[in-house]
Amino acid sequence: MPFIVDLTSGNVEREDRSTERGHFGGSILGLRLLAERTPAGLDPYDPRALLYVAAGMLGGTAAPGLAKAVFLAKSPLTGVAGESHALGPFAAGIRGAGAKALAVVGRAERLSYLLVQGGEVSCHEAEELRGLGTAATTDALRARCGEGAHVAAIGPAGENLVRYASVVTDYAYPAARYGLGAVFGAKNLKAIVCVGDAPAQVADPDAVAGLAAYYRASLATNPLAALQAGLPGFAGWVGEPPAPGYASVRNFSVTGPAGLRVPEARDYDGRAVATTGGCPGCPNDCLKVYAPGDLAESRPGGLGQEAFLSLGWNLGIDDLDTVLGANARCNDLGLDPVSLGGTLAFAMECAERGLLASGPAFRDAAALPGLIHDVATRAGDLGDLLAEGAARAAAKLGPETVPYAMTVKGAELPCFDPRIQPGIGLGYAIAPNGPRYDALEHDLDFDPVAGLAYSFPEARRIAAEPAPAGALDEERGRRSARLLRLWSGLDALNLCVFASSPTRPLTIDHLTALVTAVLGTEFTLADLLEAGQRRLDDLHAYAAREGGGGAGELPARLHDEPIAEGPHKGGVLDRAAFERARAAFHAELGWH
Repeated sequence: MPFIVDLTSGNVEREDRSTERGHFGGSILGLRLLAERTPAGLDPYDPRALLYVAAGMLGGTAAPGLAKAVFLAKSPLTGVAGESHALGPFAAGIRGAGAKALAVVGRAERLSYLLVQGGEVSCHEAEELRGLGTAATTDALRARCGEGAHVAAIGPAGENLVRYASVVTDYAYPAARYGLGAVFGAKNLKAIVCVGDAPAQVADPDAVAGLAAYYRASLATNPLAALQAGLPGFAGWVGEPPAPGYASVRNFSVTGPAGLRVPEARDYDGRAVATTGGCPGCPNDCLKVYAPGDLAESRPGGLGQEAFLSLGWNLGIDDLDTVLGANARCNDLGLDPVSLGGTLAFAMECAERGLLASGPAFRDAAALPGLIHDVATRAGDLGDLLAEGAARAAAKLGPETVPYAMTVKGAELPCFDPRIQPGIGLGYAIAPNGPRYDALEHDLDFDPVAGLAYSFPEARRIAAEPAPAGALDEERGRRSARLLRLWSGLDALNLCVFASSPTRPLTIDHLTALVTAVLGTEFTLADLLEAGQRRLDDLHAYAAREGGGGAGELPARLHDEPIAEGPHKGGVLDRAAFERARAAFHAELGWH
C-alpha cells in the first residue's frame, strides 16, 4: 500500500495494491506505477514524473541481506527506468516510520522535505538547506526531527540537476546510479526523513534468528564475506595490481601494464573515519568509511568497490588520499562516482587527443577536487558540460569525440573490463535499465580453474555451468541471462546481492527459507526466478515504451582494441560471437 504524494498540491493518499500478486512492494510495483501514472515520452524533470522509494515487504527487516531500499524513476541520464538501491538502515527507517513505499509526483513550490512518521506523510519547507552537502543536511534534519531520524538527502549536484546526481542515505549509503538525485532536485525535494522505530514484523522469528546465526558463523568460512567484514574491506583495493584487462585504465585505453600502484593494507591505517554500524540485522559491516584527515569532519559516505577504479585508475591516478578524498566529495556533494569517473575520463582522453581545449588531464591528482566541485555546481562551461554526462558531452563536442564516451544507453560503464569477461559485457549491453557492475556475478568467479569452486553447485541450480571466463559463445549468452535473472529476483525483493548466492553465504535454500520466514508463505527458487523475470520484463517494456528498448551497443573500443599483454592477452569482444551470444541471451529471457 504505497503513499501517493503530490508535492504540487500537498495531497497524500494511499493506494491499496495488496491484492496484486508478485510485486513484493519493491521495484516491480514501482515500475507498474511508473507505467500507469506517467505518459510515454515524459521528461524526467517534468513535475508529472514519478519517483518511487520503497523498502517493500522485505526490505528493512532485521535479518541478514534484508537492508535494501529501492529508488526508482525515469532516469535523466538514460531516458529509461533508473533503479538504484541503498543499503544501510534507511529501509528499516521507512518501515519504522509506518510505511513501505512512497510514490512522489509534482513539484514543491520551494525546496522541501518529506517527513514520514507514525504512518503519515507530510511536506515541510527546507529552503535554508539549499546548497548544503548530504552530511550537513542530515545533521540539520536530525536536529529538527530527532537524532534517531533516517534521512535520504541530495547535495548540490541534485539541486543543480547534474544528470548523474545521487541520493545519500544516513551519511554513508548512496543510491548512486542513474541520476535519481537530479529527479529529487527537479521536484524541489531535498530529502525524505523517516521517524519511528517500529520493527518490521516477521512470521517466524526463530527461523530468522537461525539464519542470522548461520550467517554470522559463515563470516569465518566464506572468503568473500570475510573480505567484506575485515579491514580494509571489500572496497579497499590492496595487493598486486590486477592483470591488464581486468579493470579500466585511462578510459579503457590502456591494455597493457597500467604502471599504477595498488595500495597496501597499511596505507589505509589512520584514514578510517568511523564504522557505519552496518545494516540492521546483518553481522557483516561491509561498507567502510575512509577519508583523508581534512575531510573527516564532514563524515563522508562509504567506500564502494567501484570508487578506487572509477576515481583512480580510470583517471590515471593511484594516490590513495586523492581517491578517498574524491569519493568523500562525491558522497557529500551527491554524485555517482562511476558516472563522474567515466565522464572525467572521457574529457581527459578528448583533451589528450586535442579534441577539448583546456580540458582536464590524466594523472592530474591535484586538479581532481576542483573538477568534482565544478561538476556538482555546474561552474563554468566545462563543469556545465560534464554535468550532462559523457554521452551528451560528446554529442555537443562533435562526432570525433563519440568513440571516447564509454557509455551504454547514455550511462557510463563500470570499470570492470568486459573484454576478458564477456558475460559482464552482455549484462552492460542488455540489462534494460543500463550498465551496472552488480547486475550479475563476474565470469571469472565461474572459471573452472581460477573461479570460486564452492559456488559452482549453486550456479548449477540455475543451469549456469562453469566455463572459461573468456569464452564467448551462445552458451555464454544463456548462462549470463540466467545469472541476470537470479540477481534480478534479488533486486525485485530488495535482497542484498552482497550477501547472496551464488558466491556469498546466503545460498538459494537460505534465501527461500528467509523469505518464507519473513512473509509466512512458502517461497521457492521458482518464485525467486519468476520475480526476477517479471522485473526484467517490466524494465524491458518500459524501455521499449520510452524508445530505449534497442539491443544496446557497447563502445567500439571493446570490440576493436584487444588486451595487449599479460595472462589475458588478446582478449576482445569479437563482434560476430557477441551478436550470437546476445541473441541467445535474448532468447533465454523470451525477448524477441
